[in-house]
Amino acid sequence: MLTARDIMTTEVTTVTTETSLKELASKFVETRYSNMPVLDAAGELVGVISETDLVEQQKPLHIPTVMAFFDGVFYLDSEKRFQGEVDRVTATTVGELYEKRLVTCAPEATVREIAGLMSKHKAHLIPVVENGKMLGVVARLDLIRAMED
Repeated sequence: MLTARDIMTTEVTTVTTETSLKELASKFVETRYSNMPVLDAAGELVGVISETDLVEQQKPLHIPTVMAFFDGVFYLDSEKRFQGEVDRVTATTVGELYEKRLVTCAPEATVREIAGLMSKHKAHLIPVVENGKMLGVVARLDLIRAMED
């Protein structure tokens, strides 16, 4: 049975949390990749960023509905969610926009296990990690190529 080690891409294009969104957009266009691992200043894997993250950064800001009651103003939507929306539209670097919930797999993970992770977490790219070090990534296209064999 094929494993992550068998199908992963080992020459990985990455970005850092300090990469500007303009530079990120250029990398997406140049490489034609739709997802990239994000590394911190120490070179450690901290998340993944996608074209979808970049596109959604451009969508309009939803202003929450408020209700005035006596001298107070009450948000009918979550104030925390509104702050998240403001942070999204004002982001200028990958570090302000990337997906911090990191979903990874071991090199021994089977194609079925990786497919399950992608489906469950709606992930398009799964970094392959061993002993805290990223060895490569498995993208959806890698899984589809494995089906050809």
